[in-house]
Amino acid sequence: MNIQALLSEKVSQALIAAGAPADSEAQVRQSAKAQFGDYQANGVMSVAKKLGMPPRQLAEKVVQLLELDGIASKTEIAGPGFINIFLDRQWVAVHADHALIAPKLGITPVEAQTIVIDYSAPNVAKEMHVGHLRSTIIGDAAARTQEFLGHKVIRANHVGDWGTQFGMLIAYLEKVQNENASDMELADLEHFYREAKKHYDEDAQFAERARSYVVKLQGGDEYCLKMWRKLVDVTMTQNQITYDRLNVTLTQRDVMGESLYNSMLPGIVADLKAKGLAVESEGATVVYLDEYKNKEGDPMGVIIQKKDGAFLYTTTDIACAKYRYETLGADRVLYYIDSRQHQHLMQAWTIVRKAGYVPESVPLEHHMFGMMLGKDGKPFKTRSGGTVKLADLLDEAIDRAGKLIAEKNPDISEQDLKELVVAVGIGAVKYADLSKSRTTDYIFDWDNMLAFEGNTAPYMQYAYTRVASIFKRAEIDLNGLTQPIVLNEDREAALATRLLQFEEVLTTVARDGTPHVMCSYLYDLAGLFSGFYEHCPVLNAQSEEIRQSRLKLALLTQKTLKHGLDTLGIETVERM
Repeated sequence: MNIQALLSEKVSQALIAAGAPADSEAQVRQSAKAQFGDYQANGVMSVAKKLGMPPRQLAEKVVQLLELDGIASKTEIAGPGFINIFLDRQWVAVHADHALIAPKLGITPVEAQTIVIDYSAPNVAKEMHVGHLRSTIIGDAAARTQEFLGHKVIRANHVGDWGTQFGMLIAYLEKVQNENASDMELADLEHFYREAKKHYDEDAQFAERARSYVVKLQGGDEYCLKMWRKLVDVTMTQNQITYDRLNVTLTQRDVMGESLYNSMLPGIVADLKAKGLAVESEGATVVYLDEYKNKEGDPMGVIIQKKDGAFLYTTTDIACAKYRYETLGADRVLYYIDSRQHQHLMQAWTIVRKAGYVPESVPLEHHMFGMMLGKDGKPFKTRSGGTVKLADLLDEAIDRAGKLIAEKNPDISEQDLKELVVAVGIGAVKYADLSKSRTTDYIFDWDNMLAFEGNTAPYMQYAYTRVASIFKRAEIDLNGLTQPIVLNEDREAALATRLLQFEEVLTTVARDGTPHVMCSYLYDLAGLFSGFYEHCPVLNAQSEEIRQSRLKLALLTQKTLKHGLDTLGIETVERM
C-alpha cells in the first residue's frame, strides 16, 4: 500500500475543509528523524500564505479536521506549522501481515498504461562497449519496475541499422564471402568494421561500389537487403549474448531499428511542408524553431532533408515518436539516452508537438544520464586509451568476483563458486551504476563495487542470504506461521513501517526513472533488519507469539529485498 498517498489524501481533505483552495497540496513526506514521527505534512505554510493567516493557526485547524482514526496514534504541530504524523503500530502490523500474503506484497493495482521505453540502442557491425551500459541497465530497471506495478511495457531497442556506412559494410561482406567462398561468421565485429573502412578509404573501386550499394539498399534492392539483414542478425545475435549475461530483459523481438521508420520519412517531410512548418532553404528542407535561437538570435533551423534528398536523425526521431503513439498506442514514452542528445531530442519533439503527431497528454520524457568515468575523472577507457568492450568488462567482473569469493570461502565447491561468481560479478557492475543518480557522471571503481560493506551488490546479496538462512537453519514450515504480527519494540515498528514503504519507492522510481532511489531504500532496509535481528531475538524469542511475529517480519524483509533487487535486474543467491 502507498501510505504517503493515503495520508496526502487525508491531509488535503482537512486543508480544504479548513478553507484552503481545492488544488492545495498536502506535501506529505517521510520524516527524516524518528522524533518528527513517520510522516510530515509540509503544505500548511504555502496555503496559509495564500489565505493570509498565520501558518500555525491553520495547522491547528487542519489537525482538528484530520481524520486519521486507527491510522495514526498521534499528530502534533512542529515549528511554524509542520504537521508530524505518528503511525499507529497496530495499523502498521495489520498491513504488514496483509503484505506478506498479498500478491506483489500488496501494492495497489494501477490503472495500466502502455509505456514505451527506448533503451540500449547499439549500432550494427560494432560491438557493444561501456558507453552502452548505462542506457541498457537503467532502461531495463525502469521497464522491470513499470511491469511490476502492472503497466504494459513495450521495450524499444532503437538499433543504428541504417545509413551511408551500410554500402561500405555490404561491399566488404561481399568481398570476404567471395574470397572465403563460404558463409562467414562476423566473429570480430570491430575488426570487420575497421577493415571495411580501410578498404573504403584506400580502394577507389571499392568505394565506388560501396556508394552504389547505398543507393541500391535505400531503393529496396533484394541482394543488398539480404546482405544488410545478415549484418543486422549477426550483430544482434552477439548483443543478445551480452544482454543475457547482464540479466537484461531485451530480446530480438524488441529490436526497432532506424530502418523501421524509412517508409514514413518522405510523408513526414511532405506533411510538415503542407502544414507550413517546413520550408525550402538552399535546396534543403528546414523547420525553423522560435524556441531555439542561433548565435545571431534568429530562430534555429533544423534540417529534416538535405539537398541531396537524404534524411537526418531528427527526421527519424520525429517518425519514431509518431510511430510510438499511432502504431504502438503509447500513453507515455521514456527515452534512456545520454545527456549530450538532449537538445537534439527536444528539437525533434518540438516539431512533433507542432505537427500534432503526439498530443500533449502523452508525455515524451528524456531520462538522460551522465557518463561512466575512470578514477582519473575522464571517460572510462582501456590502458591503451581504447574503448572498453562490454564483454571484456563483464569477463573481468566475473574474474574479480571469483578471486574475492574464493578468498573469503576457501572451502567453497567449484560448482557453488561457478554459480556465485556470475551473480556477484555482474550484480556488482550493475548495482554500482544503478545506485548512483543517473543524472550525474560516476567514477567506475572495482574495489568499491565489489566491497562487502556499504551500498554495493555483494552487501545486498549477502543481506538477502542472511535473512534466508534464518528459515533454512530453523527448518520452519512457513504455513505454520499463524500468529499475527505484533510490534512492541521500536526496532520492530521501524522495520515494519519501512517495509510498507516499498510501494512509495516503486512509485517514485516509475515516475522519475531513478533506480538509485530503490538502491537506497534496500540498503536502508538491510540496515534496519540488521539492527532488528541483533536486538530482537527471533528464533529464541520469549514467547511463540513473538517468535512467529518476528519470523513474519524476517520473511517480509526477505520477500521485499528479493522483489526490490528483481526490479533492478540483480540476482539473489541462497548462500554466499
